[in-house]
Amino acid sequence: MAVRKIPKNHLVVTGSFASSKNVHMDAFESLLEKEYMLLLDFDDQVERFDTQPITIPVPGILKGYTPDVLVYYRPETSTGQRRKPLLTEIKHSDDLRRNAGKYEAKFAAAEKYALDSGWEFRITTETDIRTPKLANIKFLREYRNVAPAEKDIARVLSLMDDAGGRASPDRLIDQLADDIADRLHWIPVIWHTVVTRQVNVDWDRLIDHHAILHLPKGVQ
Repeated sequence: MAVRKIPKNHLVVTGSFASSKNVHMDAFESLLEKEYMLLLDFDDQVERFDTQPITIPVPGILKGYTPDVLVYYRPETSTGQRRKPLLTEIKHSDDLRRNAGKYEAKFAAAEKYALDSGWEFRITTETDIRTPKLANIKFLREYRNVAPAEKDIARVLSLMDDAGGRASPDRLIDQLADDIADRLHWIPVIWHTVVTRQVNVDWDRLIDHHAILHLPKGVQ
């Protein structure tokens, strides 16, 4: 639960983010923070996350310091071990360069607090966030909410199986669709199977109609 309420600001993007991982809405005060939450929402390793999670006392700073996000991870499937929670501040690189002195005491206090709590502390920048994976999520996220018929999903998976477990969306559509109306029907079905992880794809590379889709191990 947030310990600090984010005020409305006409100079930066603020708002609330609805994540499938959290029961509450999460506030953000920059577009970069919103994009980071989108990455967390689609990360299978993330169990949940809290925004504005704690206020850390900092000598000489009356209101202390409130980092942006605290991320909790799921246990590893093979070992059952959990990665340490991640406490992170989200900043643009140029902001960090311009205001290094301003942030130094805050970040030092956060590192110590995280260490004492058994967490990690890290600065997250646009380099970490604005990646091909983020672009892919933005492209595919709306297909998570469509509801294809089970028989249509089964047909896509069957064609994947017939192709040896590997096929591009273009190849699947060529086999499924005879005209434009058919294509408009099947494209959302295919992308729904991708975004719901019924078929796999390399999320760190551009996902388009030429991307290679894979059936998960054990499905073929």
